[in-house]
Amino acid sequence: MSVLTTSTSSKRPASGHSAQGNPAPNRRRPRKVEPIFYLFLLPSLVLFTLAITVPGVVGIFFSFTDSIGIGDWEFVGLTNYIAIFSDPAILQSYLFTFGFSIVTVIVVNVIAFLLAVGLTSRVRMKSALRTVFVIPMVVSGIIIAYVFNFLFSNSLPALGAAAGIPWLEGSLLANPDLAWVAVVLVTAWQAVPGSLLIYIAGLVAVPGDVYEAAELDGAGKVQQLLKITLPLVAGYVVINVILGFKGFLNAYDIIVGLTNGGPGTSTRSIAMTVITGFNGGDYAYQMANATIFFLVAIIISLVQLSLTRGRNAL
Repeated sequence: MSVLTTSTSSKRPASGHSAQGNPAPNRRRPRKVEPIFYLFLLPSLVLFTLAITVPGVVGIFFSFTDSIGIGDWEFVGLTNYIAIFSDPAILQSYLFTFGFSIVTVIVVNVIAFLLAVGLTSRVRMKSALRTVFVIPMVVSGIIIAYVFNFLFSNSLPALGAAAGIPWLEGSLLANPDLAWVAVVLVTAWQAVPGSLLIYIAGLVAVPGDVYEAAELDGAGKVQQLLKITLPLVAGYVVINVILGFKGFLNAYDIIVGLTNGGPGTSTRSIAMTVITGFNGGDYAYQMANATIFFLVAIIISLVQLSLTRGRNAL
């Protein structure tokens, strides 16, 4: 009996080791969250629920009705959603918003990256120049829009007439084919500083030894930019593209101040269409439009998350 007990115990792995002789995995217990953390989280959670979640759920509910925002209403099912897909004004707002967002993201990131490269190089008064370029970010969008509205409507046409440039004598804002260019330029003027700061943070984090080694190998400035700088700040490019695209999809104040969605509806964004519909008595119809836009934004976010998953952006 003692022999059997001894042989059985000899085959049993030692404490803390697996049967193959390897150390057993160290399973850590989940860290206990202190109750005080939930207490600090509670106010934000309540405010978020009351200010965003509840109004959103109520809006989605009314998108299945014929409500005008006040008074009686009746359920109409998917009628509003079906009508949206055959409404040329809604489709035009989606086409403009996505086209405007893509073009503006490209313009903003190209300008911001080149400025960041210049402001992190060996130039004088770098700090002062950075401050100057950041100023547009802290100015209200509607104020910027009104200022540029005056420039596009008065100053530039006067300059074009004095210089004898026919295409500049008329206001860009009154041209259905070129008004979107003015919207892109003004939006980019305000959005460049935010992307610029992110790119400066990325460029400053690049070790200087990398460029010194590249110079010793005979690499020129353009080669260093394309083969060293861009790959090392690729994560920052992804951040700027994602943040910029999501922000431009909600464009409203600059468009209102510049063109008010005109000429006609050529520069009317989705956000402007929804808010204008609220004021015009199309509450339920535009809530359906807002719900569709919300779902589109979620899909875009999921796609972006899948594309950037596993990348160490910063």
